[in-house]
Amino acid sequence: MPIITLPDGSQRSFPSAVTVAELAANIGAGLAKAAIAGRVNGQLVDTSHQITADAQVAIVTERDPDALEVIRHSTAHLLAQAVKQLFPEAQVTIGPVIEDGFYYDFSYQRSFTPDDLSAIEQRMTELAKADHAVSRRLMVRDEAVDFFKSMGENYKAEIIASIPSNEPISLYGQGDWVDLCRGPHVPSTGKLKAFKLMKVAGAYWRGDSNNEMLQRIYGTAWIDEKSLKAYLTRIEEAEKRDHRKIAKTLDLFHMQEEAPGMVFWHERGWRIYQALVQYMSELWRNHGYREIRTPQLVDRSLWEKSGHWQNFHADMFVTESEKKLFAVKPMNCPCHIQVFNQGIKSYRDLPYRLAEFGSCHRNEASGALHGLMRVRSFVQDDAHIFCTEDQIQSEAIAFIDLLHKVYEDFGFKEVIYKLATRPKERIGSDEVWDRAEGALSEALNARNLPWSEKPGEGAFYGPKIEFTLKDSIGRFWQCGTIQVDFSMPGRLGAEYVANDNSKQVPVMLHRAIFGSLERFIGILIEEHSGSFPLWLAPVQAVLINITDAQAEYVTKAAEFLKNQGLRVELDLRNEKVGFKIRDHSLQRIPYLLVAGDREASANTLAVRARNGQDLGTISLEDLAKKLAAEVASYGQTVLTV
Repeated sequence: MPIITLPDGSQRSFPSAVTVAELAANIGAGLAKAAIAGRVNGQLVDTSHQITADAQVAIVTERDPDALEVIRHSTAHLLAQAVKQLFPEAQVTIGPVIEDGFYYDFSYQRSFTPDDLSAIEQRMTELAKADHAVSRRLMVRDEAVDFFKSMGENYKAEIIASIPSNEPISLYGQGDWVDLCRGPHVPSTGKLKAFKLMKVAGAYWRGDSNNEMLQRIYGTAWIDEKSLKAYLTRIEEAEKRDHRKIAKTLDLFHMQEEAPGMVFWHERGWRIYQALVQYMSELWRNHGYREIRTPQLVDRSLWEKSGHWQNFHADMFVTESEKKLFAVKPMNCPCHIQVFNQGIKSYRDLPYRLAEFGSCHRNEASGALHGLMRVRSFVQDDAHIFCTEDQIQSEAIAFIDLLHKVYEDFGFKEVIYKLATRPKERIGSDEVWDRAEGALSEALNARNLPWSEKPGEGAFYGPKIEFTLKDSIGRFWQCGTIQVDFSMPGRLGAEYVANDNSKQVPVMLHRAIFGSLERFIGILIEEHSGSFPLWLAPVQAVLINITDAQAEYVTKAAEFLKNQGLRVELDLRNEKVGFKIRDHSLQRIPYLLVAGDREASANTLAVRARNGQDLGTISLEDLAKKLAAEVASYGQTVLTV
């Protein structure tokens, strides 16, 4: 006789086992109709799941955050069912939930076309409206292998054959279609109300380039049409802001096949890059960091000692010289320890902070490369803090404060905080992990920051805090991190003399704020849609003459502004002033400074802002001061007259 405890603390008892659906009906007809899944003792289950013992139970409806994952998982099955009905010879493989949607991989003799996608989506709509009941059944492994082989689904059979023989296989059916899946799923296809297929891409079977290339159909699914429409609007806006397109328009950088995943920076793009470097370098100096530079090529032996060769070798670029193997460094931490190891360090030297714009290379799969967001060659604002265990919390607090300043200066107001805790496979005692996790959590609490936990997601060598930015159109970018490392300093011989004259191994904090400069610039391009705040703009103002008679004056004015540290350019072309203004407006130049005879004689400039606002006429000296003040404010203030 199970006793069910509901989220509000109330209890209901039943004479025998009861399903989640029956529990919902017992509570009320409205809840029974709205039920999508259940949560039994914290585990997400189908509404058909039987509760046989006392349990904590919640009914999952559209309002529950878990509902979206169930809906997306079920919509992936709906996609596969539609494909099999329209293209019976296609074989289904896997179809997981991903961020904002789902995908399903298919093996088919020809490429799916946009017309095919339209037809598949239409059939999905018909199947959803048919409101087919979704049922679950169990089957022993070998029977399930034979079952899918009999249907010609060889990929499914291969997946099942790799599962231990004593593990029951769960199958889900809806209408004329059955699929292998752990679940849970919606009770019927009528719960799937808002979805859209997005695109087709290639994907190797099991992610192995030696295997067959499959076709991956991506889709998105939401609770209702309103949410779907909002997402599609956000995607449309994101496409307009695509940093690759904007970079071409603004002449910032390019990439080409001869150097996949590596950036060719153009002059204007390199100005933005240098602005970030100079900004961060000054910040390091002001906060007790020692800026260093370490080699690009390092002997294999160091990477073996650090553990990277064993765990990261496939992602490293390797070269040989004089019968010795060298790796192009994929990360900076082992090299920073080599700098720390030079000379005797005392406890009085700690915390010892080393920072580097570390150039790294990683052999990312070509299919994963994406503009500046995923590259093979990148530079990190990488820093490592060598400290005692007692200093972890204070250093973490200081880092959080510094990170907030940086993100605010770059215009990001919303940050999400997550603490990744100990994984199953780890080094160090539970007592040490308790102290490290406690220090990081207390650092977050000391600043009254809302945070959530990512259980088991820490590195094997220590816990970490992840900092995620939310941009102006609602997208999330994980950039900053601070990680506690108990392992690598000892592996590479780092030590300091403690106050009792004993030799101790320091704790190392890995930390970054930008993450990689390339990716952060890509985020900035999309955040501002190319309209950078004045301090970041590669060209802050363009001086324009109306006729040749003002050419000498605007040339001297440009030199004056350049001498004030401003990035300005001249446009002396023999074109109408309206043409010049339109041309530079497309380049998102913050200010256009125009001079006719009146301005030239009065030593002034007519100022036009990027948004088209006419700011009137300003003297050259006042203009330089106002622009400098706006630069110093990191765009928090704008030019006024």
